[in-house]
Amino acid sequence: MKIFNVVFCILFVLFAALQWNDPDPYVWIPIYLYAAVFCGLAAAGKYYKGWYLFGIFAALGYAVFLFFEKDGVLSWMTEHNAENIAGAMKASTPWIEDTREFFGLFIIILVMLVNFVHRSQKSAKKMRKKMMKIG
Repeated sequence: MKIFNVVFCILFVLFAALQWNDPDPYVWIPIYLYAAVFCGLAAAGKYYKGWYLFGIFAALGYAVFLFFEKDGVLSWMTEHNAENIAGAMKASTPWIEDTREFFGLFIIILVMLVNFVHRSQKSAKKMRKKMMKIG
C-alpha cells in the first residue's frame, strides 16, 4: 500500500500542477492537493478516518453535480456521442472539460476508498486480535 500511495501522491501533485492553465484552478488545485496530502499521509502510516470520509463524500457530491450539469457527463454521453475527451479542449466544447473533471474526481474517490477500506480492514483485524488476547 505504501507504493500505491506514493505513486498516487506524486500523480495528484502533478494533476494539481497541470491545473494552472485551467479555467478554474482555484477549485481544482486544492482538490488534487487534498488527495495528494492524504495519500502522502497514508504512505507515512498516518490515517484520519473522518478526513477520508469528508474527501470521499465531497468528491462524490461534486461528481454527481458534474454528471447532471447542463454540459456535464450525461450531456457528453447522450448529446455528443461520448466523443473523445483526450483531444484538445475548445471553448465550444465545455462538456469535455466537465467530463474530464468528473473522471478526475472518480480517480480521487477510488483511491481514497481503497485507502479507507484497507485501513478499516487493518483496524478490524487488529481489534479482533486484541479481543482474542482478552478472551
